[in-house]
Amino acid sequence: MNATEPRRRWWPRSVRAVAALAAASTAAVILAGIGWWVHHDVYHQSTQIAEDQAKEQLWSLCDKLEQGVIPDSTSTVPYEVVATGRRTAVAYGGGMDDFAPGTHHVMPAPPKALRVELITTVRLPENPDYDPSDKFSVAGGTNQVITSDIRADQLSNDKVAALGVASDANLRVYVVVLPHTAEAITETTDRLLLRAGLVGLVLIAAAVYFAVRIALRPVEAIRVLTASVTASDPRERVTVPAAGHEVTALATTINSTLQRLDDAAAQQRRFVADAAHELRSPLTTLLASLEVALAYPERTDWPAAATTAARQTRRLQALAEDLLLLARLDTRAPTAGPDTVDLTAIACRLTEQYPLTERPLTLTCDSTAPAHARGNPDEYERLLRNLIDNAARHAAHRIQITIRNQDDWIVLTVHDDGPGVPTDDAERIFERFVRLDDARSRDHGGTGLGLAIARDLAHRHRGTLTLTPRTLGACFQLRLPRAPTAAEK
Repeated sequence: MNATEPRRRWWPRSVRAVAALAAASTAAVILAGIGWWVHHDVYHQSTQIAEDQAKEQLWSLCDKLEQGVIPDSTSTVPYEVVATGRRTAVAYGGGMDDFAPGTHHVMPAPPKALRVELITTVRLPENPDYDPSDKFSVAGGTNQVITSDIRADQLSNDKVAALGVASDANLRVYVVVLPHTAEAITETTDRLLLRAGLVGLVLIAAAVYFAVRIALRPVEAIRVLTASVTASDPRERVTVPAAGHEVTALATTINSTLQRLDDAAAQQRRFVADAAHELRSPLTTLLASLEVALAYPERTDWPAAATTAARQTRRLQALAEDLLLLARLDTRAPTAGPDTVDLTAIACRLTEQYPLTERPLTLTCDSTAPAHARGNPDEYERLLRNLIDNAARHAAHRIQITIRNQDDWIVLTVHDDGPGVPTDDAERIFERFVRLDDARSRDHGGTGLGLAIARDLAHRHRGTLTLTPRTLGACFQLRLPRAPTAAEK
């Protein structure tokens, strides 16, 4: 079972849905962070507003007391004025009467050391008639208060008498900072943010979903058209959008890929046709020779017939081996083996052992030092043998092999003094089954695969094989990466 199958049961498969879900998730995280910041900022600002209101109420009460006026009990903010030497409160309001009847005053008596203004917290007593549903009640809770002190000896006797305190009394005004307003504003803001956030997430997900859907329409068209492409007929091409965005690059890449597939299919068809043609010629010659010999056995030169049959069979064998080698090279990735091979030694050995019996040719090898490369020694030998075979078929008198070490490369050339190759055919000769000399005999002209195999072997070892221009003859240049010696390591 596929390890990802359980996840696919709940994870959306559509790119549109995944993009919408990712956008909504990202937006949710961002909105949650913004909501957290707004929540705290609103609460802080609301609390600050409540403190400012309490301070305004405090100074208003202090002004009235300094004028000898007892404040009114009707107030939106709870307050209480307590004096030394007096059991009951001088004044109170804003719900401070919400306590037991025996309570003389809620707030503590002022100390001897007076202060201009002090923000502190006070624990208020319980109320037997306290209603928990009344969130504006301050009974039984710990609240923040703002206080200010007034000395009675700084007031006139009439004012002191109007307030009902002793002439040496100290008065303290308590104003309770109500947190309920800040909490109510914060809760309202949180609800609005939650609703707006949910609506925003839905809108963001929908917008991303349809935006991705519109953006993927060209991709869907490309998919539909690409699905109709077959290996035998890869001639379809996708429409490249006019806008220069990622879909344009995708369409261009797919068209390039389809073109390569088309070229590969055409090359394969040509290869099969050429291989069939090359196999038909020796088979036809062999079959005709044997049929004539069988039809007229008494007049047949059997040694000559056997020689012809053997020659054609060897040609078929060489062609089959070349075809099998090309098939292996087409399926193997370019690589360089771990073995270190001395190309100079291989070239010198081939020079000494190469048979030159058909024509008098001079084959020499010029090298100043060993040339070490990484790879398969058999493949290197096959590459050099193919180059020498090609040069031997076209050389007039001489074949020269030159090997040089040039920086990080090995440069090997095989030069013959034959008729050379036209400039227009410098690349075509490396194609499979290509023969430039149509008049020469197929029996002596090879299969037309030697140079193609040599180039494939060069590419397999991360090298290059090219035809370099020469005034006389043809010169093939092989460049291969040089393997570092033990001293260089």
